[in-house]
Amino acid sequence: MSQEIQNKAAQVLTEIEEVTAVVLPEPTAATAIVSLEQADAPVSEAIRKRMNEIDMSDTNSIVSFGSAAQAELQVISQAMLQDVKNKDVGPAGDSLRDIVGTIRGFSVDELDVRRERSWWEKLLGRAAPFSNFVSKYEDVQGQIDKVTDELLGHEHTLLKDIKSLDLLYEKTLNFYDELALYIAAGEAKLAEMDATVIPAKEAEVSAAPEAEQVMKAQELRDIRAARDDLERRVHDLKLTRQVTMQSLPSIRLVQENDKSLVTKINSTLVNTVPLWETQLAQAVTIQRSAEAATAVRDANDLTNELLTSNAKNLRESNTVIRQEMERGVFDIEAVKQANADLIATINESLQIADEGKARRASAEQELIKMEHELRDTLASAKARKTGLGDSASTSVPAS
Repeated sequence: MSQEIQNKAAQVLTEIEEVTAVVLPEPTAATAIVSLEQADAPVSEAIRKRMNEIDMSDTNSIVSFGSAAQAELQVISQAMLQDVKNKDVGPAGDSLRDIVGTIRGFSVDELDVRRERSWWEKLLGRAAPFSNFVSKYEDVQGQIDKVTDELLGHEHTLLKDIKSLDLLYEKTLNFYDELALYIAAGEAKLAEMDATVIPAKEAEVSAAPEAEQVMKAQELRDIRAARDDLERRVHDLKLTRQVTMQSLPSIRLVQENDKSLVTKINSTLVNTVPLWETQLAQAVTIQRSAEAATAVRDANDLTNELLTSNAKNLRESNTVIRQEMERGVFDIEAVKQANADLIATINESLQIADEGKARRASAEQELIKMEHELRDTLASAKARKTGLGDSASTSVPAS
């Protein structure tokens, strides 16, 4: 974490102490609904002022009765929503998880340089464990600076929200008190309508001439309808006051959470992050020492391996050389095999020659036989041609 961020975090600490020291007021018995008859002079005057806002002949006046009390509260709420409507609901918590995840990325397994890469790491072509570790460390300082800067920004935002919630709580409490006055004014107006206005209009209807009674009756119905509208509006104001009462502890709860989170963020920036950086520096130093020791061990292992390998190779090569030196030019077994093959070759040649001589003798006899047969056949053919060869024994007919 840079020195600038550390200084900013230390400066914000005073502001955090100020906002966390603020104690919000709570609704008291004085905020209860007091009737016009029981109210003291200032409250009675305030109730009558709000009663004068009601025009029973104007429906809009009845429907909007009490809405002016919420105008200022609505302006504050809209201003707060304007700032946060597009924000993530938990950016500060995400940043805390990010920085923890960044630190926890240094697993013990990854510090083991002898660990073989998994098939997934090989498939993705990931670097060897230690090189991956070093690349992570080279980048982690920048990541910590970035996240701590974001945390500082969230801290300022939360402080702003806490102050806005203070104002929102104050205006909500004022609105809660104001609703009590409007409800009291509405109930007083309803009592006035029930006790004075409506009975007077009923008497007026009864005393009116027959031709005017229909119009007077309609006016009476309108007054009663307006009275019912006002009663419903007062009931809505009571419900609104109850919901407003419930929102007060909700605002305080959100504030308490924001204050706790701001304190936690500041503690993380001032205390935790420097401690993490120290531990990371130690981890890298330890890893480099382990790497140096491993390199020395590998060099010693290589030396021993070379000595053993060379002695073994010398013994094997000496055995081969001595055996070759003690051998003759020709191996006796090779001479015996060559002699046997030569004798077999001569015997086969003699056998083949005898077989050829016998076949030739047989062929000469066959040739002599074929010659006699050919000569006899030619003699017979000549005798038949001259007529001297006709006899009873020949089977060839005369031509």
